[in-house]
Amino acid sequence: MEAISETKTELTNLSGQEFSRRSLLQSDALYQYILETGVYPREPEPLKELREITEKHKWNMIATPADESQFLNMLLKLVNAKNTMEIGVFTGCSLLATAMALPDDGKILAMDINREDYEIGLPIIEKAGVAHKIEFREGLAMPILDQMIANGKDHGTFDFIFVDADKENYINYHERLIDLVKVGGLIGYDNTLWSGSVAAPPDAPMNYIIKKYKDFVLEFNKAISVDPRIEICMLPVGDGITLCRRVI
Repeated sequence: MEAISETKTELTNLSGQEFSRRSLLQSDALYQYILETGVYPREPEPLKELREITEKHKWNMIATPADESQFLNMLLKLVNAKNTMEIGVFTGCSLLATAMALPDDGKILAMDINREDYEIGLPIIEKAGVAHKIEFREGLAMPILDQMIANGKDHGTFDFIFVDADKENYINYHERLIDLVKVGGLIGYDNTLWSGSVAAPPDAPMNYIIKKYKDFVLEFNKAISVDPRIEICMLPVGDGITLCRRVI
């Protein structure tokens, strides 16, 4: 927990130019075109309200951007997801996008070490009429996942799982989540292109937080690329999303 708090403190000192959370597109104008043409005109009012509130947060750079929220919302509808999980919630941008995509009896198990940030978005989630779909658990995700695996009843029950949390634990999360997602279900890992640093030469200049976690992201990407239990698709949405479909 101390490591995660340290990371957030480091993020507070970074500008948007130093930590690219929104898009890997090289043209700011092209990204703005995408937002203004395909995202903002269709953005539901609750998502817009939460996005604008989150932009005022000192850690706003770790929030799920609007185009990624839109993608997740459509993806969940396409796969008819009903039982989902989210590790790493922050103010709830992706959580709200998920909740709005699920049927009325859909469920999201949401985990984060900080309930205070979640409660920033909670009034908007409640106003949107989707709070009943969410079970929020405060604390580290790993012990919760271990307990779920130990009790056995949650094996293969999740349609979709979204992970946007501590990068050093992505491999550890994956080894647990692969048992909890159903065969044919999806796990989405955020930030897998890590501001483009994964393809940068070793001596490329980069800020300290990108450099600090780059090797964890590279290690994770390499591991899942040869995992026979899944099919993968790496997408340049936001800071990179890797979708993993469990096949066995």
